[in-house]
Amino acid sequence: MATMLKQLSSLEKVRLNDQPDFPEITRKTVFRGERFSYQTALFTDLQMLAVEFSVESPCKDWIKLYAVKNAAMDMPMFPMQPEQEDYITREPGLMPDILLPLEEQNYIVEAFKDLNSSVWVRVDVPENAPAGEYPITVRATRICEEQMGSRGINPAQKTVWEVTMTLEVLPVTLPKQELKYTQWFYADCIAQAHDVPVYSEKHWELIDKYMAAAVDVGINMLLLPVITPPVDTMYGVRRPCVQLVDIEKEGDTYRFDFEKLHRWISLCKKNGIKYYEVCHMFSQWGLKWTPNIRIRENGVDRFQFGWHVPASDPGYEVFLRQFLPAVVKELKAEGVLEHCYFHISDEPKGSHLEDYTRYTNLLKSILGDVKRLDALSHREFYELGLVDIPCVSSTKIKPFLDLELPERWVYYCCSQYIKVSNRFLAMPSYRNRIMGLQMYRWDMEGFLQWGFNYYFSRCSGYPVNPYQSTSADLTFPSGDAFSVYPGKNGPVLSLRSLVFYEGVQDMQVCKLLESFIGKDAVKELINREAGMDLQFDEYPRNADYILNLRQKMTEMIRSYL
Repeated sequence: MATMLKQLSSLEKVRLNDQPDFPEITRKTVFRGERFSYQTALFTDLQMLAVEFSVESPCKDWIKLYAVKNAAMDMPMFPMQPEQEDYITREPGLMPDILLPLEEQNYIVEAFKDLNSSVWVRVDVPENAPAGEYPITVRATRICEEQMGSRGINPAQKTVWEVTMTLEVLPVTLPKQELKYTQWFYADCIAQAHDVPVYSEKHWELIDKYMAAAVDVGINMLLLPVITPPVDTMYGVRRPCVQLVDIEKEGDTYRFDFEKLHRWISLCKKNGIKYYEVCHMFSQWGLKWTPNIRIRENGVDRFQFGWHVPASDPGYEVFLRQFLPAVVKELKAEGVLEHCYFHISDEPKGSHLEDYTRYTNLLKSILGDVKRLDALSHREFYELGLVDIPCVSSTKIKPFLDLELPERWVYYCCSQYIKVSNRFLAMPSYRNRIMGLQMYRWDMEGFLQWGFNYYFSRCSGYPVNPYQSTSADLTFPSGDAFSVYPGKNGPVLSLRSLVFYEGVQDMQVCKLLESFIGKDAVKELINREAGMDLQFDEYPRNADYILNLRQKMTEMIRSYL
């Protein structure tokens, strides 16, 4: 095998020892406002090869390059999982996922014999881009060992490999994203991963950067920690306190300082966040306990609520009846209340129905007609009027598909590992991206995934270095707990986060085609090309289906221009 540079689909995962027999791509047609990603993979039979990457293109300003780095995949799947399709491997090892901006390594990439390297090419087409064809030439210029220090390359010694992608931009703009998309955003994990005090100026700077990264991959809803979110926390454990409301108690009266809340919302608005989730008011998986809430009384700060106070404690109701109306008043003043969704408790089961009913009625009596959203899998919670908007797991969603819902939401977490879509490292990328077409097919308006940046072990027992373990230290399948890595100065994107965003864009391409031929015809096309009625657990198990369908949709849209 000679040294070669190949252009590959974003749906390929090029592992270190893969052979270079991937299908190559040389052309792509896109819309104004669309993001297109592909990879240039470097294969060599030389013992060691160092190259400097560069780009030449009339649309160079639209392009970002990333070095594709390997992540430590310490638990590809649950050990008890049966043999099944749609996993690249069952074995622990390395998997390409970390997208390091190439300028951070001076555009130099190294490859070795039987150890490949890849560069991710991201093209963000402006909404006002002139229609036409744009060649994108990526060059890899060999750097001799004696030149590595100075980076000066003698023209007589130059060896250059190059590939060209022809990008065609059509004269129509992709519709704006309509999907409400949230991944739970953890301020405490940002603080501990970067070793900064909670809500110090450095922490606020990092929160700003993580919000920007979230919006960059399509997230437009953010968890609002008015109190420290009582999720993924084992009994007796306290996560770092990140409540945005400072609380003081005098007698039976509570006073609230919302300065941090306003700063948080200001950063959300700055970065383009439109929707908010007011965090859960009762403990996860059963509603038995109050959240850990720090309150100042008689000059002393302490956790007046938490694992030591049951949810049924009358004092907690007294607190909620003062706290929640004050929160609502501030959200109204910020002009965001109509875009807020309130949580009661995460993933209640049938055995929790009595307590969930009790505390739902309590919150309804306090909050009135706000939107209430919870992740659940049992239809009776909706039928009894306990949840306005059920966010249903993709493995339990079929009984909900025939209901007339105010909004249709779906989620997945570590439990969705057989048949359905997910973003685990060991899964091929088409299993990640297919969710977009599935959500369009079934009229989903919202998507939730629990881990944008969860860097703890099981139930927040202790911090975990995500570069050493991508499984929350053998708790979840690798890739479930986070979609961004903590970098030197802020978040580092993952391959998985950009691939899921491509699925979100697939939904908007469907919307664009729908404007010409109608929704039913688009759904019929999706099913016809799939050779089946596309379900959350039944879909073509290959990348070609998605890529070919997108090409066909693009050509159909072209015919109407």
